[in-house]
Amino acid sequence: MISTQVSHHINAPRDAVYQALLDARSVADWMVPDGMTSQVHVFDPCEGGVFRISLTYDAPTAKGKTTPQTDTFHGLFVKLVPGEQVVQLVEFETFDPEMRGEMTVAITLADAEDGGTELHARHEQLPPGISPRDNETGWRMSLAKLAGLLERTVQHA
Repeated sequence: MISTQVSHHINAPRDAVYQALLDARSVADWMVPDGMTSQVHVFDPCEGGVFRISLTYDAPTAKGKTTPQTDTFHGLFVKLVPGEQVVQLVEFETFDPEMRGEMTVAITLADAEDGGTELHARHEQLPPGISPRDNETGWRMSLAKLAGLLERTVQHA
């Protein structure tokens, strides 16, 4: 079983970070690596609720998992602990057997000493066709966008 783990410090309260993890508009803004755009098709943020999201590459030469330029994935919210944790089951929509399989994404939030939030994300059961390094890079890009989104919001509050 291949897994990756990333952490990111966010200068925003834990409850604000938690809410951004469960808000479809926020997710469309932050949960997308650089060089891609996001479309949230379905998003029901409750335990047992489902989601479906497409990420489309900006570069015409990029190779998608679902279509020539798009990665579409769907999933289920398994566990939601307000202000503390979001656990999801996620699967790419693809015919490529190297990219198929159900993955678990667990995001845990903790108070940081400076009043911000420490976010820890663990991505388990990566399909063999997904490079752990690429997965970590994508997560780091996305979490930097999440931090930027929340930190701008906190500064203007």
